[in-house]
Amino acid sequence: MNGYRWPAIVTALSGCLLLATQPASVGGGLSLVAPFGSDYYSGMPRAAAVVVVFPQVAAVVVALLLVRWWPWQLLAAGLLTAGTTLHVVPLPILAVPLTLSFTLIGVLAGAQGLIRDGVPRWGTAIAVVALGLRLFSAGLIGRGTMRHHDHQLFQATVVAVALFGVLAFAWRVRPGERGPRARPVIVAAATLFLVIPLSMVTRGQVAALLGIDSSVLFRHPWVENALAGGASLVLAAGLAAAAGLWSLGAALTMALAQAALGTPLLLAFFALEGQTAARWSGLLAGTAIGVLAAITRWRVAAAGTLSVLAATSLFIAYSATTGDPGRIGTQHRVVPALIILVVVVAAVTATAGATVPVLARRGSVPAMLGPVAGMMAASAALLLQATYLEGDGRPASDTLNAARHLNTSGVLLLVAGAAVGGLGLAHYLTERWAERKRAEEIRREAAAAERDRLARPIHDGVLQVLAMVQRQGAEPAAAGTALADLATLAGEQESALRRLLAGGGTLVPPVSRADGVDLRAALSELAGPGVEVATPAEAVPLPGDDGRELIAAVRAALDNVRRHAGPGAHAWLLLEDEGDGVRVTVRDDGAGIAPGRLAEAERDGRLGVAQSMRGRVADLGGTMTVDSRPGEGTEVEFWLPRRR
Repeated sequence: MNGYRWPAIVTALSGCLLLATQPASVGGGLSLVAPFGSDYYSGMPRAAAVVVVFPQVAAVVVALLLVRWWPWQLLAAGLLTAGTTLHVVPLPILAVPLTLSFTLIGVLAGAQGLIRDGVPRWGTAIAVVALGLRLFSAGLIGRGTMRHHDHQLFQATVVAVALFGVLAFAWRVRPGERGPRARPVIVAAATLFLVIPLSMVTRGQVAALLGIDSSVLFRHPWVENALAGGASLVLAAGLAAAAGLWSLGAALTMALAQAALGTPLLLAFFALEGQTAARWSGLLAGTAIGVLAAITRWRVAAAGTLSVLAATSLFIAYSATTGDPGRIGTQHRVVPALIILVVVVAAVTATAGATVPVLARRGSVPAMLGPVAGMMAASAALLLQATYLEGDGRPASDTLNAARHLNTSGVLLLVAGAAVGGLGLAHYLTERWAERKRAEEIRREAAAAERDRLARPIHDGVLQVLAMVQRQGAEPAAAGTALADLATLAGEQESALRRLLAGGGTLVPPVSRADGVDLRAALSELAGPGVEVATPAEAVPLPGDDGRELIAAVRAALDNVRRHAGPGAHAWLLLEDEGDGVRVTVRDDGAGIAPGRLAEAERDGRLGVAQSMRGRVADLGGTMTVDSRPGEGTEVEFWLPRRR
C-alpha cells in the first residue's frame, strides 16, 4: 500500500466518526431526505415542507458535485459539526443538511476512491462502517439512553477526535482523477426532488384521483402516507433505472435491506430500554460481523447467509411469542432482543458490503447507495405501514404496532438475500466474460506480434532472394554462375527459414551481442555505385541487438531505393551520433512515393516499410519518418535511443 492511501483511509474513518454524531432515525439507514408522508412532516403545512426540503436537496447535489474533493467535504462537515455542538453556527436550517450530506457522501466517495485505487477491502469496510455508525447514532436516541450532559460530552469527544483526524490527514489525500459522473448525480437529484411536487398534492386531489371522499383519507391517514410512499418508490426506481441496470439492482437490494431493518431495530431498542451498553454492544457487534463478511472473497455468499439467518431469527421470534413479538419489547427480554439486533444489523451491513464493489466500478456509490437507496428504503417503509393493520382495518395505536408484523421484515430480508445473490452472480459472470475478452485480446496481440516477428526476417531473407531470382530470370543472358549463386542462396534461406519456424534462429547474419556494433564501420560498407555514405570521424558504438536491427532497417531502405526509386537513382546515407541516440537518414533522388501508397502496400500484405523498417525501430523505442513527394525523391529518417 503506497503512502497516499493511508491518509485517505484515516480521513474516511474520521468521517465515519462524524456520522456517529449526526441525528438519525431508527429506520433511516443511509437516508438523507425523508419522503413526504413520513413522521418528519407531521403537523407541517405543505408550503413549509417545500421550504424545509429544498435546502436538503440542494446540499446533497452540492456534495455529489464535489465528490472529487471529498476530504475537504469532510473537513467542512467537521467544522460545521463542531460549530453546531458549540451552538455557534448561524442558519441551522442550512448548516444541518450541509453537515449530514457532506459527511455521508464524503465518506462514501472516499470508500469508492479506495476501491478504485486498488484497496477494495478498506474501501468496502469503510462503507459498511458508515452504515453501522448511522445505526449506532440512532441507538443513542430514546428513553433509557445517556443523560443529556453525558450525551453532549460523548458527542464533543467524538467530534474532536474526528476533526483531528481530518485536519491531520485530509491535506495529504490526492484529489480524485475524475469528477462525478453526470447520470448518477442527475438521478439522485431528481429522486430527492420528488419530495417537493408530492408535498404539493392536496388530500382532495388524492381523493379525487381515487374516486373517494376526502373524509375517508382524513379518517385513514396512513392510506395517504402509503400512497405517497408507493409513488416515491416507483418513481425513484424508474429514475434509478436511468443510471443503469447495475445501479438499479444495487439500489433496490440496499433499499430492501434497509426497509427490513426498521421494525427489528424498533423492537430491539424498546426491549433494551435502559440497557445502553447492550444497545451499543449489539450494534457494534453486528457492524463488525458485517465488515468481516464484506472484506472476504465470499462476501456475496456471506451476505446471503446472514440474511437467511436474520430472517430465521425473526420467524422464530414471531412463533415463540405466539404471533405477538411485541412482548419481547414490553417485557424487556434482553437476550432475544440482543440476538435480533446483532443478526439483523450484520445482515444489512453485509448486504451493503456486497453491493458497494458493484457500484464502485461504475462510480456511483455516493449517489446510489446514499440518496437514492435511502429514499427508496424510506418510501418502502411508508408503503409497508399500510399492511400493519389489526382486525378492524386500523393500525394499533401503540408504539410496537409494527413489531406485531415482524414476519414482514423476515420476508424482506429473504428477498434482499436473494437479490444480493443474484447481483453477485451477475457480477461474477460479467467479470468472467470480461476476463475471457481480455484473454482473447491478448491472444490476438500475441498472434500479431508473432506474425510481425516472422515477417521481418522473411522480408529481409526469403523475399529478397525471390526478388533476385525474379530479376535474374528476367535477363535472357543470365550466366550459369549467377544461377548457381542463386541456388546457393536459396538453399541457405531454406535452412534458415526452417530454423526460424522451429522457434529459433534468424534469416539475417548474426551480430555479436557482447562486443556491440560500430555503426560507422557497418554503414560505411554499404557505400557503392549509386550510394554515398557520410559518417562521423569517430566510431559510433551501439549494443549488438540494437545495431543489428538498425542495420537491417537501413538495408531494407536501400533495397527499396534500388527496387522502386527508378533507374539511375542515387542514394545518400547520413549517420549522426547525438549522444543519447543515433540518427540515420537515407535520401534518394528517385521517383518518390505517391500519397497513400504505403498504406495501400500494408493492406496488400507488402510489409517492407511497416515491419522490416518501422517495426524494427519501434520495438527498440525509436522512431521512423518518411518524407516523400512524387518526382522529388524520398527521405527516410531513423532515430534510435542509446540504451545503457
